Amino acid sequence: MTHYPYLIIGGGMTGAAAANGIRELDDSGTIGLISAEPEPPYDRPPLSKKLWDGKKQIDEIYVKLPGNVQPHFGRRVVALDPAARAVTLDDGANHTYGRLLLATGGDPRRLPFGGDHVNYYRTLADYRALRADAERGASFVVIGGGFIGSEVAASLRKRGNDVTLVFPEAAICNRVFPARLGAYLNDTYREKGVEVLAESTVTDIEVGESGATVTLDDGRRLAADRVVAGIGIEPDVTLARAAGLGVDNGILVDERLQTTQPASTPPATWPTTPTPCWACAAAWSTPTRRGRWAAPPGATWPARARRTAIYPCSTPTCSSWGMRLWGSATAGWRWSRIGRRSSSKGVLYYMQDGRVRGVLMIDVWEKVDEARKVIERRRCRRHNDTHRPNLGLIGWPRAMLKRSGTNGGRRC
Repeated sequence: MTHYPYLIIGGGMTGAAAANGIRELDDSGTIGLISAEPEPPYDRPPLSKKLWDGKKQIDEIYVKLPGNVQPHFGRRVVALDPAARAVTLDDGANHTYGRLLLATGGDPRRLPFGGDHVNYYRTLADYRALRADAERGASFVVIGGGFIGSEVAASLRKRGNDVTLVFPEAAICNRVFPARLGAYLNDTYREKGVEVLAESTVTDIEVGESGATVTLDDGRRLAADRVVAGIGIEPDVTLARAAGLGVDNGILVDERLQTTQPASTPPATWPTTPTPCWACAAAWSTPTRRGRWAAPPGATWPARARRTAIYPCSTPTCSSWGMRLWGSATAGWRWSRIGRRSSSKGVLYYMQDGRVRGVLMIDVWEKVDEARKVIERRRCRRHNDTHRPNLGLIGWPRAMLKRSGTNGGRRC
């Protein structure tokens, strides 16, 4: 039995960030790191974009761990005893701890059909399998119109593979983007050669020797060599629930990321503060920031930093311009554009209860700090108020205006 002053369950970006955060405050205490994946910690965002574009190689996405970290890769914790401060692994090994961080992340939502023929895209192993299929010239049905599904579809199509993108909503990233922006993305994907089937639901997947047949709710049958699904994740709370910790859509914690068990410190739901939308939960900054905040026992990180949930998300890249979302965003919230309608760049503000909750930046990369300040401090006021939020050149991208024939969104 090994005793660890610090034990981290979960080898993703949160766990790696926590290990580095601990080492900043304690340069010698041994850190145990348990991960179900056989790989060392790595950045997930490149799995759907930069690895495909050649902007990153696999050896460049691994996260550097500090010294005196004892890894247990390819292992799962099957029992947690908070009272005894002990865990049991799936190989029968037992370990005790002084401080425990639960960074168990989430598991992909799965379909009740299709079996192993469906790639639930999330891990480096999933990337390697999909890349091998793509290089063999396979055709694909991609299920899910959120960030993962749309990014995977774009990456596969850029390689020249035949891709059909199926989702039940009206448009790509429908839960986050205003209707016109989503419609623009639908059209852009189609122009690039992706068959976009919006407002369609998969009801069955039949697997045969020649590939898969995907059946839709209107009776259409789609033939493909492989099927990829990006339909969200479910928080992995199995271990926490079995240990008697409070769980809901995640592990219940206070604003210091502490559970009701003082020896456990899991990053999860923040019940008393605004949390990022579902789309932002997978952003690189979210797990890395939370991992660092949760890690140090009794650390004096600024309270404001803990409470401020402002994280970036990259968005689909099939279009010729790039987008980044800061803060929280829901398509149903009031949104506003401010500035010239003929701009080749754009910014959208997402409003809730008179406050700016999110900023969607379209080819605007130099205004990141201003976007954070707008979300932290500013309220949306009348459009003639000189103190309204303004990041400079604000509006819809010219290409979108030409296609939609509109002067953009509502003003605040």
